Amino acid sequence: MNQRSVSEAVASLRKRIANAGGEHVALVGVTKTFGSEAWHFARVAGCDAVGENYAQEVVAKAAEVVKADRLPVHFIGQLQSNKIRQLVGLVDVWQSVDRLSLLTEIANRSPVTAQVLLQVNVTGEKGKGGCLPADVGELTRVAHDLGIDVLGLMTVGPTNEDPNVTRSAFRTLRSMVNDHGLQQCSMGMTGDLEIAIEEGSTMVRVGSAVFGNRPSPPR
Repeated sequence: MNQRSVSEAVASLRKRIANAGGEHVALVGVTKTFGSEAWHFARVAGCDAVGENYAQEVVAKAAEVVKADRLPVHFIGQLQSNKIRQLVGLVDVWQSVDRLSLLTEIANRSPVTAQVLLQVNVTGEKGKGGCLPADVGELTRVAHDLGIDVLGLMTVGPTNEDPNVTRSAFRTLRSMVNDHGLQQCSMGMTGDLEIAIEEGSTMVRVGSAVFGNRPSPPR
């Protein structure tokens, strides 16, 4: 991975996104397990934000990249309440909020208005992060009461990658975004971004198609 390869990959990916009808879709470059240089490469290549899954990686990379040189950092991994304290001030958008305890901790710790996307498990798969679709309304109400800005909803496509199931899941999330009067609809990754965009995604989260094969995750 180097600046040239990342910039070329982002340019190619932008074409894929545009061809799917998503010229204005935001691109979050998923930099998990890559070093801090990936943040720099993503910014120069024209990504809109970087996405991280592990708290310790966010802390380590933020120590190596000055704030003025960073893209917005989105936390997209499964979030634990005890990690929020160390992430406040480093994370710009919390994309994987799926329960009341996380909303409460973010509100209590954040010195400014926090921005979140509620993660929804629209596929019903056990063990997958995300609240139930029926819980979105209540979580949105509580977030507003806590002074949190709910930008929209996020989901991860089905594990089996069946395109028909994927399309149905993404269509469900888009409908929920509309029903709750929200703006952002974060869905679609390397393998299913065309379907996501066709179904109304406003933000895709892409890693391997930008940065190549991942190193092993931290232990």
